Amino acid sequence: MSSKKGLVFKTRTQIVEEAIRTKILKGEFKAGQPLRQDAIAKELEVSRIPVREALMQLEVQGLVQFESHKGATVTELSPAKIEELFALRAIIECYVLERAIVNMTDADLAHIKTVKLNFEQAVESGTDIEEWSSYNYDFHKALYQPANLPESMDIVYSLNTKCDRYIRMQLLFTTGIKKAESEHDGLFELCQQRDVEGAKALLRKHIIEAGHAIRNLLMQQDESDNK
Repeated sequence: MSSKKGLVFKTRTQIVEEAIRTKILKGEFKAGQPLRQDAIAKELEVSRIPVREALMQLEVQGLVQFESHKGATVTELSPAKIEELFALRAIIECYVLERAIVNMTDADLAHIKTVKLNFEQAVESGTDIEEWSSYNYDFHKALYQPANLPESMDIVYSLNTKCDRYIRMQLLFTTGIKKAESEHDGLFELCQQRDVEGAKALLRKHIIEAGHAIRNLLMQQDESDNK
């Protein structure tokens, strides 16, 4: 999810996948909107093959769904889906954090602090708004990395990718920014103190309450649209 990567070779399918994902996460492709393969291929100047392969990858990530007689569409933003995704995040991420704290070194804590400051600087500057959720994920990833649980981290990445549109909404349209900063500070302090139970309790609160804030925002938007 993070855009702060070194230069790597990307296949045509990966380039198309990133382009479509970006449009979905920025809201340029709306929930429920059909994704016309011919039009996307023409816009990106590629054949339909990498477009279809990219859409299939995005289906795995929960951003796209294929429907009979309709083709690929952007998945709907659903309050019920929010509840499930954020509950799953709380379970797996608390499990990983518990094991990470046991292994944390001073170097790990220094890295976590740096990543936390990167998030704070980004949101306080008011720039790179589209990257705020990536900075947020980078902080969580730094917290969990010392656990040395690659399979669990794959699940964490998958769930966060599916939650990314929701997290962007929380950070931009609720009081999520200041709350996230405060809770990140608290998580870092509890990790420094090696307070496993305290850190797990705060992390669960951090994730579940974020889900509730987004669910409530969606429900308010639905009520406004139906008036």
